[in-house]
Amino acid sequence: MEPKYKRILLKLSGEALAGDQKSGLNYDAITAICASIKKVVDAGVQVAIVVGGGNFWRGRSSGAMDRTRADHIGMLATAMNALAVADVLESLGCEVRVQTAIAMQQVAEPYIRNRAVRHLEKGRVVIFGCGTGNPFFSTDTAASLRAVEIGADIYFKATLVDGVYDKDPHKFDDARKYDTLTFTKVMSDGLAVMDSTAAAMCHDNNMKMLVFDLTRPDNIFDAVMGENIGTVVSED
Repeated sequence: MEPKYKRILLKLSGEALAGDQKSGLNYDAITAICASIKKVVDAGVQVAIVVGGGNFWRGRSSGAMDRTRADHIGMLATAMNALAVADVLESLGCEVRVQTAIAMQQVAEPYIRNRAVRHLEKGRVVIFGCGTGNPFFSTDTAASLRAVEIGADIYFKATLVDGVYDKDPHKFDDARKYDTLTFTKVMSDGLAVMDSTAAAMCHDNNMKMLVFDLTRPDNIFDAVMGENIGTVVSED
């Protein structure tokens, strides 16, 4: 069976890397995720990853710190996560490059779009850290931007729920799951799948997104192979 996609952008939340610990790094959880990513790479798919930082830092919600400085700390948290994911992928036999939007040349390459694409073409997993490098932009927006920049076939948003719902399924028993959805509806209805800037980026650049559950890590591989999981968001 052939993969459905040639090049994907996978967004991993920091919370997913923490596993049951809820904070920090859980190497059992990271290894399970990376094992699924390796299966995708072994199938011949080019994989780029954007990581969040919520397992280390959620300064935005505290209101106690200058927003710009809080976001800079969050970017550093994503760099730590990028290095952790790279380490586990390399231990599984993947060739990996970490690129960061903030220069830290001793530990990672600077983000250069053409270099990232070249790494992908050579079969290397590319992990993008530090978001967009700017405050006031989420890692969802960074993932949308990088997906468009590298010409990904689809943006995979791996979450802790099995798709997009009209309301929080953890709080409301009557929450309804969408199988398909448009970015226009995401924005107009204020659905809590991503922030409006990220949704607009995908909408304006015709980037398809699949939202699926990462509590079963093999969903990454199944999604690449075209299995019917999660919620597809597009303007088609």
